[in-house]
Amino acid sequence: MLQVRQDVLGERFRLQRAAFEKQPFADLGLRKDRLKRLLALTERHETEICAAIGADFGGRSAHETRLAELFVVRAGIRHALAHVGGWMRERRVATTLPFLPSKNRLLPQPLGVVGIVSPWNYPFQLAVAPVTAALAAGNRVLVKPSELTPAFSELLARLAGEHFAPDELSVIPGDAEMGKAFVSMPFDHLLFTGSTAVGRQVAIAAAANLTPVTLELGGKSPAILDASCDLDTATASVAYGKLLNAGQTCIAPDYLLVPKGQAGTVAAKLAIAVARLYPTLRDNPDYTAIISDRHYQRLCAIIAEAREAGADVTEINPAGEELGTAGRKLLPTLVSNAGPDLRLMREEIFGPVLPIVEYATVDDAIAHVNRADRPLALYWFGNDSTNRQRILHETVAGGVTINDCMLHLVQENQPFGGVGASGMGAYHGEWGFRTFSKEKPVFLQSRLSAGALLRPPYGKTFERLFGLLKRIT
Repeated sequence: MLQVRQDVLGERFRLQRAAFEKQPFADLGLRKDRLKRLLALTERHETEICAAIGADFGGRSAHETRLAELFVVRAGIRHALAHVGGWMRERRVATTLPFLPSKNRLLPQPLGVVGIVSPWNYPFQLAVAPVTAALAAGNRVLVKPSELTPAFSELLARLAGEHFAPDELSVIPGDAEMGKAFVSMPFDHLLFTGSTAVGRQVAIAAAANLTPVTLELGGKSPAILDASCDLDTATASVAYGKLLNAGQTCIAPDYLLVPKGQAGTVAAKLAIAVARLYPTLRDNPDYTAIISDRHYQRLCAIIAEAREAGADVTEINPAGEELGTAGRKLLPTLVSNAGPDLRLMREEIFGPVLPIVEYATVDDAIAHVNRADRPLALYWFGNDSTNRQRILHETVAGGVTINDCMLHLVQENQPFGGVGASGMGAYHGEWGFRTFSKEKPVFLQSRLSAGALLRPPYGKTFERLFGLLKRIT
């Protein structure tokens, strides 16, 4: 079966490569047509998409799928439809004085065949949002969705086949071995969303073909409560950001930094905020399950390690329910006084577990963030503009939201991407278009150019003209 799928992968790649060679520059009408078909795929199949993702998770809030996936993708496609004509237009670029009256132009050109590897946590959004950018840029696209969402992956493959020709957009489901084969293909650009560890392997595989990569990874994204913040508002935002999709979000707050002496107060307010969001958990369709037994056991193990090491572990269970393990729902859990060597403090958590760390001064908070790898996201809550500017200027993160969580992700007029171990490159809006384009510089020589006077045989004319060039530059 794997060999059959890999044969399909090779056949689809060759098909798309040949189609691109026959039509290397899709015009505006064709690009808009493809985007409109992608929008139709999104709008006409909402119920099926929600059901497939819910089945893969064993209980995923349909409201969260509609909001965090379908709505976000729909907005991105519509933004691209409104702006792609301007993005793809040849642009004037200033010409320096010695080369006037010649002209410079910048021509955004499609790259060719783009590969997209999407993860399981937001399987629709993190597949179709980069597809939007790649199609807007005029490319052909192959998508490898996660093996942990088989029902959705098969659905997306079917829907892509219904709305697109295979030489335009194809989805190739399969296991991890298929994923390895996929990232080893000689794509013109490869975008991978997933863990930092796997991202390193993807970069190595792509390097063999000199394939440029965009890596959207993760890491330990901090939420910092400043002494000037409104605790009730801040904890409500953090609770929502942490528990959306049960914490299985690459930009979820991974840990919380609070002023010294406030951990207990913040924990109590977080418990109240969680209870407002999820008054019950076990049978509540709003509260999402953990994606797999392996991930569920991993989260249980890091909580157990923290408890055994003497950390203060608080499980939030508003209705006092017995969740069991069959449904893979995990109680929202707060952890204080956790040692820095615990897995909880070293690894990206990716679940409804939130460590609370106290800091003495803003310097301490900045130092804590900077000791670790650069995070994909950073959140700061407060009203002190001086402290806010210090955090913004003295830490490095992929993106920042001030006085809320995660909203920088959905700004189509801003790039989204990581930095360092949390990723490289960016997409969304025009940044996605540019990621999947070659901005080709073009120089148009004028008939009035004096450049021929600088060619051999050299002599007095060359010296006079060269002297003039030195003075004007």
